[in-house]
Amino acid sequence: MATPKVLLFYAFTPLADPEAIRLWQHTLCDSLDVRGRIIITKDGINATLGGDVVQLKKYVRGTRAYAPFKHIDFKWSEGRAREDGTTADFPRLSVRVRDELVTFGAADELELDEHGVVDGGTHLTPAELHALVEAKEVVFFDGRNQIESAIGHFAGAVLPPVETTREFVAALDSGAYDHLKDKPVVTYCTGGIRCEVLTPLMKHRGFQEVYQLDGGIATYGEAYGDDGLWEGSLYVFDDRITMDFSDHTALVGSCDTCETPTNHVADCGDVSCVRQMVRCSTCLDDRELALCSRHMVAS
Repeated sequence: MATPKVLLFYAFTPLADPEAIRLWQHTLCDSLDVRGRIIITKDGINATLGGDVVQLKKYVRGTRAYAPFKHIDFKWSEGRAREDGTTADFPRLSVRVRDELVTFGAADELELDEHGVVDGGTHLTPAELHALVEAKEVVFFDGRNQIESAIGHFAGAVLPPVETTREFVAALDSGAYDHLKDKPVVTYCTGGIRCEVLTPLMKHRGFQEVYQLDGGIATYGEAYGDDGLWEGSLYVFDDRITMDFSDHTALVGSCDTCETPTNHVADCGDVSCVRQMVRCSTCLDDRELALCSRHMVAS
């Protein structure tokens, strides 16, 4: 593999036959030796893929040839290659049809038209975000789970203590964030897709002035790196797990066992557990400390 890259993208658009799209996308990726994860629903597509840059560009051309996907904003980042030339970021290809592109458990609240999501937040480019912060007292609202936000977030952001995206609806309905309903709130997530769903959910619950960072943290990092409003590392959904935007990334995370500063995210040492944890390498080397907090209590 000459130049390994990672491709991140999504599109909200009505799809009449998601299964046909799944078969086409699987065949296209397979023919180009592109690997990763693609989710398809009646509302669109969401994907993170890895491979050689030449093959990925062919994939982009092939995908854009389908009219509903013509204007997708594809985001690129550096990838890794194995010695045999295959992508080290994704071991296999998975293309699946599901009920929701992002599992908020609120499929009945999402409405689409020919332009995408109806009644979502106002999109802001990174430069527009900076202008808004200069003009108003903005509240940043993290649209990711607590493991992701623990290792990196916007300065002063509200970090909901959720383990999964599905918990956001209950968190919003709990009243814990009602005091933000009359404030300018900027939501953000990795690539932007979670905010496409989160912002209409917030507006339906009375949040008056809601924005979303267009392209998510990935796009902001390309524009400002670690010299803007972002602090720390970015959690990513491939074998890298985390990535930094510069050589001077701040360590904002801390080990959940000893509180040593770290951006290291690890899987629970119990093979039956799917939970992750922010845990330093020293604690992970201790076999008794290689479990998530739930399993340490149980043991």
